Amino acid sequence: MIKNILKPQTLKGFRDFLPTEKRKRDLVAQKVKEIFELFGYEPLETPTLEYASLLLGKYGKEADKLLYRFRDSGGREVALRYDQTVPTARVLAQYQSALPKFFKRYQIQNVYRADKPQRGRFREFTQCDIDIFNSTSPIADAEIVATTYFAFQNVGYPKIKILINDRQTLFRYLEPFTNSNLNIFSLIQSIDKLEKIGNQRVIEELIKKGLDESQAQMAINSITEATLSKNLAEIIKTTILLGVPKRDIIFSSSLARGLDYYTGMIFEVVLPGYAAGSCGGGGRYDKLIEQLGGDPTPAVGIAFGFDRMVEAAEYFKIISQETRGTQALVTVFDQITLKNSLKLTSELRKNKIKTEVSPTIEKLDKQLKYADKKGIQFVVIIGPEEVKKNVLKLKNMKTGEQKELSESELIKFLISNYSN
Repeated sequence: MIKNILKPQTLKGFRDFLPTEKRKRDLVAQKVKEIFELFGYEPLETPTLEYASLLLGKYGKEADKLLYRFRDSGGREVALRYDQTVPTARVLAQYQSALPKFFKRYQIQNVYRADKPQRGRFREFTQCDIDIFNSTSPIADAEIVATTYFAFQNVGYPKIKILINDRQTLFRYLEPFTNSNLNIFSLIQSIDKLEKIGNQRVIEELIKKGLDESQAQMAINSITEATLSKNLAEIIKTTILLGVPKRDIIFSSSLARGLDYYTGMIFEVVLPGYAAGSCGGGGRYDKLIEQLGGDPTPAVGIAFGFDRMVEAAEYFKIISQETRGTQALVTVFDQITLKNSLKLTSELRKNKIKTEVSPTIEKLDKQLKYADKKGIQFVVIIGPEEVKKNVLKLKNMKTGEQKELSESELIKFLISNYSN
């Protein structure tokens, strides 16, 4: 009888992250969390599964088709988390008596969408959000922008720019060009493409939407010549006082953030030299929570493009050294010297040196091959000769160099090498 053997593979649109890649992702998450905590944001996690009724109808008909929905063993209609906003709206309603009035939260979790997989688009991916709820003050907007800037800075990107605008500016300067066939949101969606596709193609799109060529050009001219609103000027001033360099805040009058729910300040993060696009975007959305079924709740926040952040960190080569795993492998020569290897392993770990001891007693060349395959740079050899001389032999797997050291010299060397 022939067995039906399924070839081991991930589901389409889902990914495995092997140790090297997972360490990179963990490091980026750790760096942004450090700033979130520094700025007073509270961590939040919500379940992977929610009642389907909570999620349905909140994102639009097309998005409803992308929900992973099923009936569980108890007969309940459930769905995988589609984003982090709707579950947070539920949290705000469910725990309003337990949460502070001005709730600042951060959330880094996976979300799920039954979308068509393609380059850069997956069915499971990580969202990284920060938000401040129940404040309409420019201070809250500035805090979100400043937190974002310093989170990216903490990861180590060489240059960071904040592109910023105000939806009210877009409304004021573009409203004169709307008509019965072209509403303000459709007009904004076209204007949002100026940087990506250029003036001429936006003009062609606006003509298709009902403007003549002259009107389309006038609409573009109007928004590109727009000036700062009083509200945005106050937000920028406050952001600078919070420590963000003035040179890194750029007023972009054509920045539109195509989503309709934004009501005030909007912004994006770009990393000069990284051409894949913005690495985060957000703004003020004072009516969305209410539209999602919650109480009236003013809010401002941003979603980081976490996958792009990791990709950009690799591109700029800023995390390759910090994502190293095991620093040293301690070999085991034989049963007699085993206790020496174990004692040294314990001592290295006490000194915060990432150390692995050989899991079996094998020939030395096999232990060296194991270290090489794992990318462990240093191997500590303790055989009968080293025990007799009271020294340790250190082999650098990258250079092939070997030298004898005392235990204290070894610890000092490994600590120094790892910090460089």
